[in-house]
Amino acid sequence: MRIHIIEDDLAVSDALATVLSVLGHAPLCYPDAESFLAKPAPASEDLVIVDLGLPGIGGEEVVRRLELNAEPPRVIVISGHSKSKLERKLPQFASMTVLRKPLSFPALAEHLN
Repeated sequence: MRIHIIEDDLAVSDALATVLSVLGHAPLCYPDAESFLAKPAPASEDLVIVDLGLPGIGGEEVVRRLELNAEPPRVIVISGHSKSKLERKLPQFASMTVLRKPLSFPALAEHLN
């Protein structure tokens, strides 16, 4: 499993990458959706961690595009908004893992498997 982190806040991206590295992963970090989408699509066994508040192409659009893959990867959405607010705005997030910023690294770790 490869882990892809799409996060424009360098401090958040670096903290996620550091924690995931300690847990034995080698995450790939992208500062925006455009650089992520320019690469080959992630495999179905991969995990994509995406911030909804990205500049340019937003995290919502990244999730929509990933869902179009024949075998989409798992997705963890990170946001400063509550999950209930996101569900009201975007019903498709009801079935997704949503982690609220500031991130709880134990909560992240439990969603890796």
